[in-house]
Amino acid sequence: MNKQRSHDPIRIVPLHLPTELYRPAPGIAAPPAAKLTYRGGPLLQAAKVFTIFWGQAWQANPGSGLANQINEFFRFVLSSELLDQLAEYNLAGHSIGHGSLIGTATITQPALSHSITDAAIQQQLQREIDGNAAIPKPDQNTLYFIYLAAGTAVVQGGSRSCQAFCGYHDTFGSGIYYAVMPYPNCAGCLGGMTVLDALTSTSSHELCEAITDPVPGQGWYDDTHGEIGDICAWQTKKLGNYTVQLEWSNKAASCK
Repeated sequence: MNKQRSHDPIRIVPLHLPTELYRPAPGIAAPPAAKLTYRGGPLLQAAKVFTIFWGQAWQANPGSGLANQINEFFRFVLSSELLDQLAEYNLAGHSIGHGSLIGTATITQPALSHSITDAAIQQQLQREIDGNAAIPKPDQNTLYFIYLAAGTAVVQGGSRSCQAFCGYHDTFGSGIYYAVMPYPNCAGCLGGMTVLDALTSTSSHELCEAITDPVPGQGWYDDTHGEIGDICAWQTKKLGNYTVQLEWSNKAASCK
């Protein structure tokens, strides 16, 4: 998995590719074993997720039904054992606990086109925070998850969704934490799963990364392998009724 830009830490869900492509070529040494180290930045101690569904397709079935399923996923996962296992990354005075889904909103304006840049997503999120009473103001634990309707690709860091990545998280402004989930309408972002399973897998990847490394590269991070989810990309398990991605455990020295 490559970095988005040369100075940026990895924070994307890459495309689902055959495992052979990740193996070192003959004669090339394998990378060092993964180990996350803390870099001094903030952590989300009790994540407050707010979902934003952007596009008219989310207003009627099947889009509205899928949006409801995603919200139910967050209600479940934010108080699940997936959050419990992040406790190994607690710090003195900074304990990672359960979170909550604090709300949801659907926006239809401006209308989406065939592509949108990350900069435009940031600008729209800032406008919604400033002018939409339904969107909560951010605090140190708020995490906005933005889901885009089918047919709109995201351009971020010179790369395009469904060509290089399937989702990402980042921050801007004075501590606005957000994750972007393009609709998984390509084989590389479905990974052989249903749309819902692909979205819950990708969302769990970015959720755990945003909790443990909300400012990419300044929380728990590995210079070679990236964030907690990058190390285990596309390795999944069933948790309750949902598909989630495995996350890296320093204690177990494996994905779990």
